[in-house]
Amino acid sequence: MTLRHGDRSQAVRDLQRKLNSQGAKLVDDGHFGDETEKALAAYQRRVGLVDDGVAGPKTLASLSGANCQLLLKGADLAKAAQRLGVPVAAVYALNEVESKGRGFLDNGKPVILFERHIMYRQLQVAHGAEVDQGELQKRADHLAGQFPALVNPKPGGYSGGTAEHQRMASARQLDETAALESASWGAFQVMGFWWQRLGYASVQDFVAAMSHSEADQLEAFVRFIETEPALHKALKALKWATVASLYNGPDYKRNLYDVKLQRAFERYQDCGCGQVAA
Repeated sequence: MTLRHGDRSQAVRDLQRKLNSQGAKLVDDGHFGDETEKALAAYQRRVGLVDDGVAGPKTLASLSGANCQLLLKGADLAKAAQRLGVPVAAVYALNEVESKGRGFLDNGKPVILFERHIMYRQLQVAHGAEVDQGELQKRADHLAGQFPALVNPKPGGYSGGTAEHQRMASARQLDETAALESASWGAFQVMGFWWQRLGYASVQDFVAAMSHSEADQLEAFVRFIETEPALHKALKALKWATVASLYNGPDYKRNLYDVKLQRAFERYQDCGCGQVAA
């Protein structure tokens, strides 16, 4: 559940009461207006969360007393903005639109999505010096015939949530490296096969980082931008259509990623997150 400016519900009234218990002085009328947004952002800043004034799962969990050590902090986004040389509001917008909203499941494992068609491809990648490409192709085809839910030239077979880790566990029994390379990891959905380009010692090292904290997941996302010059240049120029095209692919228009990024950036800029990082 996510609550934001303009909402009216019993859930908003509960949010207002929880904020009041933290020192706010809101009228618990169930209307998420300007004062509720300000009080929520102030609470988020005080506890170190991303102060976007939106009550998503992380903020609601924090208000209920959950441990938030693994979660992304506002300071993490500010550091990323400085490193990339872009307005803080731009990184806030990327976090809102390009992130799944959370990097970890309720059981503490990182959010993943296993891609069986990538597994089919990665099984054909030669990791050793003397490997017969034909044999790799035969093995991939053989496994695709035996385990089509895990190895397949076509995408699909998604289970979602914790079940993706069950798919991953089964795939790792076939080939650990290929399996780890064949999933997107964390809040920013960075694919495992990018590990070398992003400067990790191995895919296992990359997965360990993605399993550590949302700050580490943001680090991988920042490295992805830094190692894609065209994407980094477009982000610096705030050319959202180009950013969306390069990061999300040709379907970005259908999903309005560029519009969402532009609107989110303008909103965060208006609320004071628009200063240019030095």
